[in-house]
Amino acid sequence: MPDHLRDPGFGSEHPFAIGVEEELFLADPSDGRLLNARERVLDSIADPARGEITGEVHACEIELISGVCRTAGEAVAELSELRRIVLDSGVGLIGSGTHPSADEQRAEVSDRERYRFISEQLGDALVTPVAATHVHIGMPDAETAIRVFNGLRRHLPVLEALAANAPFRHGRDTGFASARELALRAWARSGTPRPMDDYEDFVAYAERLNRAAGIEDYTFHWWKLRPHPALGTVELRALDAQATPAHTASISALVHALARHEADADPIPGPAPEILEESSYRGARAGLDAELPDADGRLTPARDVLAATLELAADAAAELGCTGELGAIEDLVAVGGGAGLQERDAERGGIDAVLEGLLERAKPT
Repeated sequence: MPDHLRDPGFGSEHPFAIGVEEELFLADPSDGRLLNARERVLDSIADPARGEITGEVHACEIELISGVCRTAGEAVAELSELRRIVLDSGVGLIGSGTHPSADEQRAEVSDRERYRFISEQLGDALVTPVAATHVHIGMPDAETAIRVFNGLRRHLPVLEALAANAPFRHGRDTGFASARELALRAWARSGTPRPMDDYEDFVAYAERLNRAAGIEDYTFHWWKLRPHPALGTVELRALDAQATPAHTASISALVHALARHEADADPIPGPAPEILEESSYRGARAGLDAELPDADGRLTPARDVLAATLELAADAAAELGCTGELGAIEDLVAVGGGAGLQERDAERGGIDAVLEGLLERAKPT
């Protein structure tokens, strides 16, 4: 592939444009059972007018990709239409970081060269398929990309806590708000890299890691957050797939606003890697009920951290036109996030009720 590290695409789109990708599980529409139906679905649908529908590592997942948009609301409106197209093919969709009930032998790896290579690299770490929401924010230049990357690092734990939507896997309650985090900790080149001094520092870091891992390019770095020079964006990858388009829109709007804020803000030293790792673990473990450490290790309730984060993002949200989506985060917090909704369904009717709820919430309104 072209050397996008040395010839990046920053500045090729409108500054601070947004694109959103969501990975969703394919399921039997009657009972939520996982389906390895990627090829059947892709063969049965026409190319959409906007956005893209493609496959993922596992044959039980579909990836929906918005076009380049001005707002999170616009991007998620495109994703909603893509959901409709997939649903019209006769399958069900489940938006969750892990499938709640599929056993370890159910998910098949897709038969594509890239995915076969990933399977060889990760082996049994792929036994649990995971689904995420990825948010891309267009960067006007490389140095702004590094400034935004460094700035967003410290917000990762609260964003993970807010987006936690995977308390169940293999038919059991994991005790985590996001079991997806458990699965990803077995992946190579996951987690969050250190802050970068500048773009050249990032290039040297990525090239050195490519050599060490025996991989051809940085797209095999499965970090929670990364500059993406091929697309000219900073990509946040730490979020569980969301049950509803509205939840996707709200969380994506917050990422968008934080990226815009950090582009012009005075740099604040991020937490040490050990503290950031602990904070991310806590966010995945308890979701919005977590206590998150600050840079000095002092614990603060995640809801208080989120309130301060929303205040920090308010001006940028107004500039970007996503104040309404940001305000809807209150509704998500009120139900305990996606994990809270799944837990509530489980209390009502076990795993069957969890699957029923996820199938219903995946339908665009």
